[in-house]
Amino acid sequence: MVTTRHNNAMRVAAVDRRAASLGLKAGLALADARARVPDIDAHEHQPEAVQALLAHVADWCDRYTPVVAEDLPDGLTLEISGSAHLFGGEAALMADLRSRLKGFGLSVRTVIASTTDCARTLARFGGQGLVARGEEKRACASLPVGALQLDQDRMVALRRAGLARIADLAERPRKPLAARFGVDMIERLSGILGEVDRPLSPRRPIPEFSAEQRFADPIGLAEDIAAAFDALSRDLCETLEKYGKGGRRFEAVFFRADGATRRIQALSGRPLRDRTALKRLFTTRLEALADPLDPGFGFDMIRLSAFGMEEAAPAQVHFEREHAEEEAVADLIDRLTARYGPAAVECFLPEESHVPERAARHVPAISAMPWKSGWPEALPGEPPLRPLLMLCPAQPVETVAMVPDGPPLRFRWRRVLHEIARAEGPERIAPEWWRKEPGQTRDYYRVEDTQGHRFWLFRCGLYGREVGEIRWYIHGLFA
Repeated sequence: MVTTRHNNAMRVAAVDRRAASLGLKAGLALADARARVPDIDAHEHQPEAVQALLAHVADWCDRYTPVVAEDLPDGLTLEISGSAHLFGGEAALMADLRSRLKGFGLSVRTVIASTTDCARTLARFGGQGLVARGEEKRACASLPVGALQLDQDRMVALRRAGLARIADLAERPRKPLAARFGVDMIERLSGILGEVDRPLSPRRPIPEFSAEQRFADPIGLAEDIAAAFDALSRDLCETLEKYGKGGRRFEAVFFRADGATRRIQALSGRPLRDRTALKRLFTTRLEALADPLDPGFGFDMIRLSAFGMEEAAPAQVHFEREHAEEEAVADLIDRLTARYGPAAVECFLPEESHVPERAARHVPAISAMPWKSGWPEALPGEPPLRPLLMLCPAQPVETVAMVPDGPPLRFRWRRVLHEIARAEGPERIAPEWWRKEPGQTRDYYRVEDTQGHRFWLFRCGLYGREVGEIRWYIHGLFA
């Protein structure tokens, strides 16, 4: 028996079959329940534990269909119209589901019907079994009007009108009922009677393409799992190639015989449908798991799904060095992301700003394709305009210049004095006047000291033309 606190009193929230046979039922005060059955075993209701169990069962139910929706607080709805044939029909699927859940120690009521409302209503109000299409009205006729789950005022009005069962409402004209009890009641009634169906909201995204393999005897050896995954990769990639698609996100789901499920995802920076690359991606992902894949008593099903579909041209053999380098970079990004995660592998993309610290933003490399980022190309034979290493923030330096607006002759940075042999500039960058604090004008110089080290310096402010202190900074180092 499960109890909960209601209006500052402990009441029975749910009972099992044995407690029900002793006359106990939900809503009864705990003191009254103990007076009837003194040695009753009572446990306080734990909503978080119930939700965790429901989520665990929902994950396990993915073996029957990817369209699983939660019907809180204690129900699940499965869309099996496209997968029942894989289990020998709807009746065989329901029998398999019931027997497996019973083996896990769970008591369930299962109903298969043509509409969501019909199935969930019958299951919640004691029904069980398979309702053929067209038989919904007969199956639900004896249900109480409480199955409509209306508010208390409308429930009282229905009983006063002599409408106690669904059958009392089924044959009556709908317009007068809608005017008296609301349109939402008619919508619920139509769903229960199998006349309309509401779309489900799956708890997980539905894969556009997937391949799965079931095993009569659960597998647990590494070589068996690798062989199964190899076959799934082949089937999925052949399907993607048939439709000219490539996936950006892949998910492998391992269903254990004891009901546990394990989901492993892998990302790709380009539309992927190459079998070898997909296997390599998941191999890297599995090796990087902090919690290794544990088969337990074995996996009785493995599913490989693809998400984020994009058009992918047929693979061609390229002999150009540039294309080979792009493929190598893409493969490297995929493998590094699989091992360390998207947040650990980033790249820079250009931004429309002349201020150096705002001219680039860093994003996960898996979503950017760095070789197509649009950076301006340097002129052949010209030194780079921007250093590879930028200091953030720019660090102040002490300088000596021939004239106030000219390049420095020497500067001191981190207690080291650098004598300048060559200087190029200035490159003047005006402040962004539309910002709240636009700052001052900057004059940038590329300088080289007598030791051959190259630096990127700038003077912040213009003598005699801008208010504020004039300071020199080092903003970057050239390779």
